Amino acid sequence: MTWAEFWALIDTLNGEANQASCQRLAKELSRRPIPDIIGFAERHAEALYRLDQEKFGTLPVADLTDRDGSPFPQSADQFLYTRCAVVAAGQTVWEGVFFDVDKFAPYASTEYDGEWLLYVPDQAYELATGEEWDRPTRYCFETFSNRDGWPHLRD
Repeated sequence: MTWAEFWALIDTLNGEANQASCQRLAKELSRRPIPDIIGFAERHAEALYRLDQEKFGTLPVADLTDRDGSPFPQSADQFLYTRCAVVAAGQTVWEGVFFDVDKFAPYASTEYDGEWLLYVPDQAYELATGEEWDRPTRYCFETFSNRDGWPHLRD
């Protein structure tokens, strides 16, 4: 799947990765050939992997503070869901955050949660085949996977 095809599918979310929009995307994707579902999963994993960087992951949650008023850090899961929300916002937003970290910051809030986007390839594959998805992607999208994005974590 090309990046253009991936972003065209992401555009069907209308900028939001909620349960309904992600189920709609999974149904659309399930009508395509299996290589397209796999290609979508690969592009999605790569898009999340590229966002797995310290400059984004160390931003605080925009609308939360600790009891003492200090910024509340993103957890590993929160950061993953935030990255999903950025991808769901579309190609222009996704590309823009690499040039301006301040464009990423608003997505690091309790208002945005892109977790549902994580399940789209699994759901699409199961709808298409009747079987569970059991395939790793080339890129791991879990937080801290991109070693180049977290230079201080390198061995």
